[in-house]
Formats: sequence, C-alpha cells, structure tokens
Amino acid sequence: MEVILREDIEKLGSRGQVVNVSPGYARNFLLPKKLAVAATEGNKKIVEQERQAHLRREAKEVADAQDLAKLMASVTISIAQKAGENDQLFGSVTAADIAAALEKQGYTIERRKIQLAEPIKQIGEYKVAVKLHKEVTIEIPVTVSKEE
Repeated sequence: MEVILREDIEKLGSRGQVVNVSPGYARNFLLPKKLAVAATEGNKKIVEQERQAHLRREAKEVADAQDLAKLMASVTISIAQKAGENDQLFGSVTAADIAAALEKQGYTIERRKIQLAEPIKQIGEYKVAVKLHKEVTIEIPVTVSKEE
C-alpha cells in the first residue's frame, strides 16, 4: 500500500516521501497516528503544501538555534556538590542539574537536549554537548567542584 509520510519516520522515510508499506502497518499504525495519508492525487498536493511550510519553519528554527549557540558560546557552568575523600561525589550531576544551572544564567534548555551519556560522579571539568536543534549542537564546559 502506498502512503505519503507526514512526519520523518526512522528507517522508513522523511516527510512528504511516498513509500510502499504493508497494508496492516499503514492501517494499524501510520494512519491512526496521522503519521501518513493514503497516496492519492489530492493528498499529494496537500502534503506538498505542508512540506513547503515545514521547510520554511525548519529554516527559521535552525537560524534561531544558531543565534542561541552564538550567545551560549561563552557560557560556563559551575556546580558544587558534596564529595567524599577521593573526589567521588555523594550524589551525581545529571542533565537536570545542568539544565537548572543554565536556567539560573538565563537560558531555558530542556534537560532532554543536554546529551550526557551517564551522570557525572567525579569532581573535575567536563565538556557537555547541548543539542539545540537536530543540526545545531554546542559543547558547554561544566566544572564540578567540592561543596564547602
């Protein structure tokens, strides 16, 4: 069954693309969740208009993310935590802690956009990636120090 995708779907295709999927997948998953529409001539025109609007909106979001990245280029985060003898933290520094520290400096970033492979459990300096947009990622230096 041919359908037109309305959203990017991993391992299937991107928005506006006509793909051939099994009828059950289309009927039970793609169509009810409005991720795709049946491939008719009328739907092709509508989806093409949606795709053009999406491309304009996407270009604006990328430009906004790049501007924010330029503003955040000089940001450094310092977090003080209780630590034991071997510079081992009693707790850990998570993406939520980094998001809260950014919030104090005036930057509202969702914790999910902060890419931290695993929580920081040692005192030291780290580079943490912040994904502002799927095409724009910056690295912020994070200093974890011992709380006095």
